[in-house]
Amino acid sequence: MEALDNPVWHALTGPQDEFSEGGSLARRYQTDVAAFAALPDEVDPDAWNALAQLVGPGAAAVLFRPAPVALPRDWEIVMRLNSLQMVATEAIGEPDDTFARLGPSDVAEMLSLVERTRPGPFMQRTVELGTYLGRRGESGDRLIAMTGERVHPPGYTELSAVCTDPEVRKQGLASRLVRAIAAGIEARRETPILHVRAENHSAIRVYEALGFETRTAFETLIVQAPR
Repeated sequence: MEALDNPVWHALTGPQDEFSEGGSLARRYQTDVAAFAALPDEVDPDAWNALAQLVGPGAAAVLFRPAPVALPRDWEIVMRLNSLQMVATEAIGEPDDTFARLGPSDVAEMLSLVERTRPGPFMQRTVELGTYLGRRGESGDRLIAMTGERVHPPGYTELSAVCTDPEVRKQGLASRLVRAIAAGIEARRETPILHVRAENHSAIRVYEALGFETRTAFETLIVQAPR
């Protein structure tokens, strides 16, 4: 199995090990960093037992894999979301110094923008996973757009939190931010990837226009450990 077929596992056992909890059979991001947990490429009952111990009785775990996962009987699927994994097939990066680098001091504004735009899970320390760039409004007191780096399997970096405030949409900010973040990824000789909800056709068209192609379909599963 390639790293892209199980990106969270290969990130947490590789470049992002410092953000992980767990061991050789189950891992997850520290809970204030990101929502995802992961199992090895080959999953057996011992791995499920390790994940149950890691998250705790009756607790939820978010798994992200391309192939259907057969759960043990005592686990429950709480939610299933379909998405696409897209990979840049050409150099798409364009540095843009009009965007500000975001850091821990900007987290309150970032969380507020995420709450308004709902791009997906974003935690108190997600900003530590990589470069985040953003733009504030004319008054300078409110973040209106941002994008950054999240899951980082070897050789690849995922673009995430692509969000633009409703009042400034259709101005090209999201595309410019994606290209600006991709420029940093490509400078490290890595390939930009991203994941998008399968029904978000407008976003998929934008990413295709930027130079991304769909590699495979993914499932995001929220599963509940045995009580």
